[in-house]
Amino acid sequence: MAVAAAAAPGALGTLQAGRARLVAACCARLGPRWRLPGSWTCSRVDSTIWARGWTPAAGGAAWQRGYSAEVKTEDELRVRYLEEENRGIVVLGINRAYAKNSLSKNLIKMLSKAVDALKSDKKVRTIIVRSEVPGIFCAGADLKERAKMSSSEVGPFVSKIRAMINEIANLPVPTIAAIDGLALGGGLELALACDIRVAASSAKMGLVETKLAIIPGGGMNCSCPS
Repeated sequence: MAVAAAAAPGALGTLQAGRARLVAACCARLGPRWRLPGSWTCSRVDSTIWARGWTPAAGGAAWQRGYSAEVKTEDELRVRYLEEENRGIVVLGINRAYAKNSLSKNLIKMLSKAVDALKSDKKVRTIIVRSEVPGIFCAGADLKERAKMSSSEVGPFVSKIRAMINEIANLPVPTIAAIDGLALGGGLELALACDIRVAASSAKMGLVETKLAIIPGGGMNCSCPS
């Protein structure tokens, strides 16, 4: 696999080339749905790496048919420890197809629990956050669930989202967000918490709440370019 990093002088160019190689190696482990062309170009915008022409592999439609409308709550987050030559890479797969991978109380709890276990695991070298649902990374907070909350419950719910996102941002190993499709609101903040973001050409991102003069609850808007 040939990887060309955006041209940059000196040590920065070396760092970016190394980062591109890391991304290429890790994305190759994401499973049969992903395909990186034999030659692809990475360009760095802030700390986001865009993979030109990065698309679902042929046969993706057949792969999608394996999803049901709903999953058990314990399956909403799939934690996968890769083996053999990929040992040390952990994949966190969000799997709430029926709710566009939105952040519910249960999913936030599961993410926090997984991150808490991983941060003290000395065998972990890299963590990839991805979606198990085609075309969706994460649609943000689960607004249907939030609509049922009392006013006294909303504050703690937002605080838990912020705490979970900060826990990911503070992990001691490199983290990569693999963004395929929509990453909105808290979903984009989840991606911003990672060290590197790799986006398919189909990805769409936004902090849509800012159109209503609402500050993003996770607090990661501070990491966006000014």
